[in-house]
Amino acid sequence: MIRNLREIYQYRALLFTMTARELKARYRASVLGFLWTFLNPTLNMLVFAVVGQLMGAWQPKYPFFLFVGQLPWIYFATSIIAGASAISDRRDLLTKVRFPAQVLPSVVVLTNLANYMLALPLLLALGLFFGDFPTWHVVYFLPVVLLQTVLTLAIVYAVSAFNVNFRDLQHIVANVITMMFFLTPIIWTVQGKPDWVQKWVPILNPMATFVIAYRDIFYDHRVPDLQAIAAWGGVSLLLLWVTSLIFESRREEFAELV
Repeated sequence: MIRNLREIYQYRALLFTMTARELKARYRASVLGFLWTFLNPTLNMLVFAVVGQLMGAWQPKYPFFLFVGQLPWIYFATSIIAGASAISDRRDLLTKVRFPAQVLPSVVVLTNLANYMLALPLLLALGLFFGDFPTWHVVYFLPVVLLQTVLTLAIVYAVSAFNVNFRDLQHIVANVITMMFFLTPIIWTVQGKPDWVQKWVPILNPMATFVIAYRDIFYDHRVPDLQAIAAWGGVSLLLLWVTSLIFESRREEFAELV
């Protein structure tokens, strides 16, 4: 893991350049361009707000409640799905030059993290629309998003490395992420659910812990469960160490297999 992080730092200029290029290219051919950074999560929020109401979900300021959980989920899910093919789709780079392969999964995660950050003003604006003003609890945001990034990068390292050999993995990942969405309290809340749901969902689902933490910060204005966040933070660091070793052990094969 240390070697991977050292090399990422060494190639940080390349990392930031490729990230900026990805951000520019994402909506280059569209009429609305960069506005889709705001429109995509907004349209999703409106759809799920209607669906949630039809399903009987009820929370005060429900669109804001939904949006707070949806933004980090989009960051996570898009990173994992796109990250699965981060290596296998870049044969042009891996076969023509001596290219640091670990930059490619990192670009995917950093690009989606940038989109998440760019959408935060919309989150704050929606909160103000509902009369929900930020409080000092926002100081917990950066540690939470940092630990979520560690978890996301760890998973992307693993799926991108294994997808080089097993191309069906990217389709499996997409379906797992879809199922995981409904097991994460985004359109629903653990409050009021049976005790086993309140206990085991955050333990078994790391994104449940992070979504609940974001809701504590922006929606409920309270200190998030630091013990749960620290626990999953430790697991994420361990997972990053393990997946970095896996990625490192397979890196020499990438150019031949893609």
